[in-house]
Amino acid sequence: MPHARASGDWPALPYTEWRDTLQTLQLWTQVIGKIRLSGTPWLNHSWHVTLYVSARGLTTGLIPAPDATDVEFDFLAQKLRLRTVAGRMQEVTLEPQTVSAFYGKVETALEQLGCPVRIHPVPNEVPDAIPFATDTVHRAYDGEAAIRFWRALVQVERVFQAFRTRFIGKCSPVHFFWGSFDLAVTRFSGRPAPLHPGGVPGLPDAVTREAYSHEVSSAGFWPGGGAIDYPAFYSYAYPQPPGFGDAPVRPAQARYDKTLGEFILPYDAVRTATSPDDALLEFLQSTYEAAATQARWDRVALEVPQGQLGVPRPVGGPAKP
Repeated sequence: MPHARASGDWPALPYTEWRDTLQTLQLWTQVIGKIRLSGTPWLNHSWHVTLYVSARGLTTGLIPAPDATDVEFDFLAQKLRLRTVAGRMQEVTLEPQTVSAFYGKVETALEQLGCPVRIHPVPNEVPDAIPFATDTVHRAYDGEAAIRFWRALVQVERVFQAFRTRFIGKCSPVHFFWGSFDLAVTRFSGRPAPLHPGGVPGLPDAVTREAYSHEVSSAGFWPGGGAIDYPAFYSYAYPQPPGFGDAPVRPAQARYDKTLGEFILPYDAVRTATSPDDALLEFLQSTYEAAATQARWDRVALEVPQGQLGVPRPVGGPAKP
């Protein structure tokens, strides 16, 4: 696959400089993610709620409600675009404004499109959640910072997609979870997992338990927050097999965080590497191997060579003359 050779292809994302914008943007994406949730039948592991990286930002994709709609954060134009298959469109300008104001504008736009939507009006997976309609605390928005974040997502998504081709078992799409505000890809062993204990703040136990109903090795990228005040890649296993945290992983900057129960690799270690693609693929592959080997997955049956452009994956024996 082609490699991003220059660190400039991977923009800097200094967490402290855009933290306030990040917090506001996460809440805005929750409003839009809940719109997708409200119009999409439940899909295993909550895959029906996610957003996707697009050529201009983040999108819901087509929501299969009676009035089929898609919603996109267009960071290049600094617009939120709400569109129906009937050709109607409404826009909300992305600019400094409270979550309450943004929420009201989105509600109005949906009404004007003729497809009003009822959502659960409280954020998920954030501490001290304030209902959208009354949140006048979060109002910061730096459009250039949002563009840098999106450009980072574009690079990460590309490498995640390449990594995804190495696995023939059940694997999630590369998708963006608005609750935890991270881009993720998850592999499954095919075996059921012990019932998850739940207890994730701001997330119903039933949702958590369905998400972790089967053994997983999951990796992702998030821009920072909480105990990690810098953008980072992560990788974890559920259930976590014995010896997982002691397994050797690459590159050298990767470490196991006992508090989080995950391997962590700073985004800057990838961004400044000679080949960011190779550094990230090393992390994804070695942490997956830590999970799959320690948990005794059937790796021979589940793994395949990385996909190539225009070349079908070979199956079966040699062709007969």
